[in-house]
Amino acid sequence: MLRLPADLGRTVLARFREAARLPFPDGPESSGSQCGAERGSAVVEFILMALLLMVPLVYFIVTIGQIQGGSFAVVGAADQAAKVYVMQKDTSQGRVAAEQAALLTLADYGHSAEQALVDVACDRGDCLSAGAAVTVTVKLTVPLPMVPFGEALSLDAANLSASATQIVGRFR
Repeated sequence: MLRLPADLGRTVLARFREAARLPFPDGPESSGSQCGAERGSAVVEFILMALLLMVPLVYFIVTIGQIQGGSFAVVGAADQAAKVYVMQKDTSQGRVAAEQAALLTLADYGHSAEQALVDVACDRGDCLSAGAAVTVTVKLTVPLPMVPFGEALSLDAANLSASATQIVGRFR
């Protein structure tokens, strides 16, 4: 191990400070007083930076979770509404039953009926004739989480949509 004399270290440090034009402390007691003035500020800075970085990160994760839950909800609601629609005897009962099934599925995921829109379309004039394809589209507006006046400001995280198609069977 290479050992340097203490005077050499001080000389190098003095020349470095001259080159960088840094103030030269008078002695070892002056460097201690500078450190003592800033004692404990690292903890405060760490907490402040952690709050500034972690709060938006947690809010982003919660928002992404709401959007993911909403996407699961619209897919399930469209699928269930299409299945319920093709099991009904007439189209008016089918539309009512499909809307109820979609809204019940959305409610299971925590979304209200005001946020959803259910649309039913058929490829034929008679939607419930054998072999007809019935397509149910569910649209959902996912609001931003934890916004106090979200309804008045209409701040939405996402507008989601899903469709499901069922074929009306010959034997019902």
